[in-house]
Amino acid sequence: MKQKLSPKAARDKAIRDKKIAMTADRRKKKAENQRLRRQKLKDLQEDGKTLTQARAWLDKHDYDHKDRRWETIKNNRGNGGKGTKTEKA
Repeated sequence: MKQKLSPKAARDKAIRDKKIAMTADRRKKKAENQRLRRQKLKDLQEDGKTLTQARAWLDKHDYDHKDRRWETIKNNRGNGGKGTKTEKA
């Protein structure tokens, strides 16, 4: 759900978010994720899934950089039910 922010606050948040997204660590994770998703798509097709089925599987899963495995988006965002408040970077 989109946050209800004033135009100035939304602009400031966009600048902060962009700055965080472009850090070396985040860029490295984005590149790794792109490589892994392309490889997973290939692997799923080699395992007998159609391109549509493989893309549908990828739409429901994210790569968890901390656990080094594929997880459902729901589990990855919520840290497997533990939440993110106590998460260490």
